[in-house]
Amino acid sequence: MEEKCISNSRRCYKQWFGFMVLIMSSCVSYVDAVWPMPQMISSSMARYTLNPREFLFQYSSGSSVQSGCSVLDSAFKRYFPLIFTDYSAARPRQHDEWFRFPFTVVVHVDRAECEDYPDADSSESYKLSVRSGQAALRAETVWGALRGLESFSQLVYQDDFGEYFVNETEIEDFPRFQFRGILLDTSRHYLPLHAILKTLDAMSYNKFNVFHWHIVDDPSFPYQSSTFPDLSSKGAFHPSTHVYTQIDVKRVIAHARLRGIRVLAEFDSPGHTQSWGKGQPGLLTPCYKGTVPSGTFGPVNPANFSSYQFMSRLFKEVTSVFPDSYIHLGGDEVDFTCWKSNPDVRGFMLKMGFGTDYTKLESYYMENMVNITKGLNKTAIVWQDVFDYHEKIPVDTVLHIWKGSPGQIQQELSSITLAGYRVILAAPWYINHINYGQDWKTYYTIQPLNFTGTEQQKKLVIGGEVCMWGEYVDATNLSPRLWPRASAAAERLWSDERMTSSVIDAYPRLVDFRCRLLRRGIQAEPLFVGHCRHEYQGI
Repeated sequence: MEEKCISNSRRCYKQWFGFMVLIMSSCVSYVDAVWPMPQMISSSMARYTLNPREFLFQYSSGSSVQSGCSVLDSAFKRYFPLIFTDYSAARPRQHDEWFRFPFTVVVHVDRAECEDYPDADSSESYKLSVRSGQAALRAETVWGALRGLESFSQLVYQDDFGEYFVNETEIEDFPRFQFRGILLDTSRHYLPLHAILKTLDAMSYNKFNVFHWHIVDDPSFPYQSSTFPDLSSKGAFHPSTHVYTQIDVKRVIAHARLRGIRVLAEFDSPGHTQSWGKGQPGLLTPCYKGTVPSGTFGPVNPANFSSYQFMSRLFKEVTSVFPDSYIHLGGDEVDFTCWKSNPDVRGFMLKMGFGTDYTKLESYYMENMVNITKGLNKTAIVWQDVFDYHEKIPVDTVLHIWKGSPGQIQQELSSITLAGYRVILAAPWYINHINYGQDWKTYYTIQPLNFTGTEQQKKLVIGGEVCMWGEYVDATNLSPRLWPRASAAAERLWSDERMTSSVIDAYPRLVDFRCRLLRRGIQAEPLFVGHCRHEYQGI
């Protein structure tokens, strides 16, 4: 963190749901607020020196979790070098080692969930108190403890001589929204495993908690299915180098779990499935030119019973591989042209009484897909098109808003929540779109609940998501395009909107946080002219 110094002046800010910092007459160091801003934080000018040789993490005697908890034991090892970035023997001290005056981070967790996965209802609240010689971190769950450890790590800073300090601080914190996601598209460009894992690391620094893995699409099918191996062997860019094996997927899920991040898999259909057809003959709809097949194919054929048999078997596997209780079914951007050209599909439409309304055909397909996943004890998330086409889906289905002008988005939020559905907002945060200048300000000032509706309707907005679609993104530019622009959305989704509405106040904090990301090995692009004390040192 960059050193801050103010001479011959005194400033005092104190706010509940805010941040307090005291700077007295002489030049002193202080620490900026944590990013994203906690719900309640107060910090004084009293600071304590930290010595990496006399520092340890330990569980409180009354904590429900103790040594042996995989989530927190690994977090202690992970955060030690993140806190003491210049310390060569970067390992956490053990609780049985003797020190004269050790600084101890004492962690107390109310509920033992060490071997579980985070879920949609997991509590991430925590309380952190930093006093002389000790930081007391209390959380209901290990997931909240992870968020508290991240906040503590950001409170630690260095002076020009390399000494480590932490200020006396009190934090009470919890997320504003339960769903705070990042979408990565691994079909349009294959992302190597290390790029995904590094993104998960950066997500944890920003307190994102859902990795939405848009794993397959039209261009390629990199998911290596054990039930249908031809899907990747014929549908991936390369059958061995550009695939995610079952071991790769498990590694991503395990890496995410240890950081309190859910992995939400998306297998989008009936559109966006061109790569599927290469390894599953008969799945896609043959397109016709007049009365003759054209040799091209459209979306999944909804008129064939075999399509649903295939989907049942595939999703039985997918839901066993991905442990999250939610699955994303897609359902967006279905081009009806091929369906309209196919005589078998037209005959099915007539049989079902759909007339010439092909939105009813898509509805029929998506209703079947939702029922398949419901039978597998999974809750479906679908893109907003499914709602817009008036499809009959269970009320526990989650709708995902991805398109529209600001006014249209507000209307969509009103309509979906009025119908009683939960909703995730992604449309304002398509950050694969780039503009010259500081477009992070646009993402920062989004107001997710700025729509006409009752308080009960607004409670149905469960969160938001930053989307990084892959037409022009691969491992070479993923991180700098994502960070710190996604960090703006991270604060909007975690923090109190009333206390984080000013981009002027946010700018210096985000600059500091971007420098912290660089020091942690994340290639975060600059916000504007300037420098970091520790510039990016390479991969």
